[in-house]
Amino acid sequence: MDAVALGYLGAGIGAGLAIIGGGVGIGILANGAMHGMARQPQSAGTIQTAMLIAAAFIEGIAFLALVICFLMAVAKP
Repeated sequence: MDAVALGYLGAGIGAGLAIIGGGVGIGILANGAMHGMARQPQSAGTIQTAMLIAAAFIEGIAFLALVICFLMAVAKP
C-alpha cells in the first residue's frame, strides 16, 4: 500500500469518526436537556436555547473536521 492510498484511508476514517463523534455528542446533549426539562418544566425555554447553541457548536466542529478530512483526501502528496 502506497502513501497516497494510506492518505485516502486516513481521510475516510477521520471523516467517519468526526461524524460519529458529532452525532454522539449531540445525542448526549439532547439527553441531558430532556432530563433537565423533565425535572424543571418552567425553565424548558432556557434549557432548549442553551441546547440549540451547544448543538450548533458541536455541528460546527464536526463540519470543520469533515472539511479537513476532505482536504486531506484531495491534497497533492
